[in-house]
Amino acid sequence: MEEIKIQQTDIRKDKPDQSNLPFGHYFTDHMFLLDYNLEQGWHEPRIVPYAPLVLDPAAMVFHYGQAVFEGMKAFIAKDEQILLFRPNKNMERFNQSNRRLEIPEIDGDFIIHAIQTLVNVDKEWIPSGKGTSLYIRPFIIATEACLGVRASHTYQLLVILSPVGAYYSEGLEPVKINVESSYTRAVRGGLGTAKAAGNYAASIKAQTEAKDAGYSQVLWLDAIEKRYIEEVGSMNIFFKINGKVITPQLNGSILAGVTRDSIMELLNNWEVPVEERQISIEEVYEASLNGALEEVFGTGTAAVISPVGELFWNNHQMIVNEGHIGQLSQKLYDTITGIQTGLLPDTLQWTVQV
Repeated sequence: MEEIKIQQTDIRKDKPDQSNLPFGHYFTDHMFLLDYNLEQGWHEPRIVPYAPLVLDPAAMVFHYGQAVFEGMKAFIAKDEQILLFRPNKNMERFNQSNRRLEIPEIDGDFIIHAIQTLVNVDKEWIPSGKGTSLYIRPFIIATEACLGVRASHTYQLLVILSPVGAYYSEGLEPVKINVESSYTRAVRGGLGTAKAAGNYAASIKAQTEAKDAGYSQVLWLDAIEKRYIEEVGSMNIFFKINGKVITPQLNGSILAGVTRDSIMELLNNWEVPVEERQISIEEVYEASLNGALEEVFGTGTAAVISPVGELFWNNHQMIVNEGHIGQLSQKLYDTITGIQTGLLPDTLQWTVQV
């Protein structure tokens, strides 16, 4: 791959208040771009001032949704080092998404190098407050101007950066979740295993309705029987029942989360019983009735751990751990964020220095 060209901006933006960083509202001074065409493959890597894109109205991303993305973070460690968390896992998933949407695969090692370079250019934007980080959004869009229904012949890969605080305004306070029984997020054989833009578009209506009813997110059930639990919002989900942690198995419609994988590795290392299997909402309700439902939490890059204090399903209210965060949820959050920020030793070699 060619050397990355760097064009520094002449006009620096004002930095936002670190005590008020809503998720994804502020963007740094620069962005990374990489182009693709059939003749040259991926080419012309460059870092340029952050600016709007110029795209043809017939660009295929607008019409057929060929767009994939990733989400990761950079952290300031206690020794002022800048750390990334398991970026190789994001690149593996990036290419998995590319394959599913017939987008040319990328060189994951080079994109990690590009991200490290971009983060270094804009390192002054990395917030240092507790719970803050620099969110990294790599994404690919189809850019060919054509209305034929096929894979595009040209693409652009971009990386943008955003200083962020906690994903949920509630912080680590347990959230209320509505179990979605009408709408469908994904189906086996569809795009559920790809981090594709269309997945998230499909979730917005149910999310809006849930928030209007006073809930933070929705719990998705399978598309066929509307019984088996899949994801919570855009996160993976875990249930602690009678001392055992259960998470839905990757069945062809569930995205394999990097945080999910990290949680399972930690639980195995701690010798906490954990299993991946099909789990129905009826099983969770029964566990709630008999007092066996001890903790529920979502996992994802943005929120890390999102404890659930209430599930509402079929006019049944399930209160989890009296609405408080569970001991295991707190320990997992503290451990992962501790590793990410260098406060705990990285015995699993998950972090990469910028």
